[in-house]
Amino acid sequence: MAPNTKSAKAAKPAKVTNKFVIDASRPAGDKIFDVNQFDKFLHDKIKVDGRVGNLGDVIRISQEGDGKIVVLAHTRFSGRYLKYLTKKYLKKHQLRDWLRVVSTSRNVYELKFYNIVDDGVDDDED
Repeated sequence: MAPNTKSAKAAKPAKVTNKFVIDASRPAGDKIFDVNQFDKFLHDKIKVDGRVGNLGDVIRISQEGDGKIVVLAHTRFSGRYLKYLTKKYLKKHQLRDWLRVVSTSRNVYELKFYNIVDDGVDDDED
């Protein structure tokens, strides 16, 4: 019988590259959200192989334009984890009451203001 050569090749994981975009241009334009501080927060908090601050060449975080942060991961990485960290940052800086994280398309997350609709009717006018 010939030796099984497929098992040796299958042990090597395939290259995975994911690009995630967090768009915070609206809150950053209103001077509510500090993109540089959020970038540093992501650098400090993202875990790779169970260790914080272990980004190396596997994960790159960069800013693109006004208020856009791009996370390029060369390993298995979840967009839900980015959403979780974004919500954690908003809670820490007491912005969670005004901003929410919404996935606008695959691998793109946007920070949006809550829609507060005023009926236009005041009870004091009676």
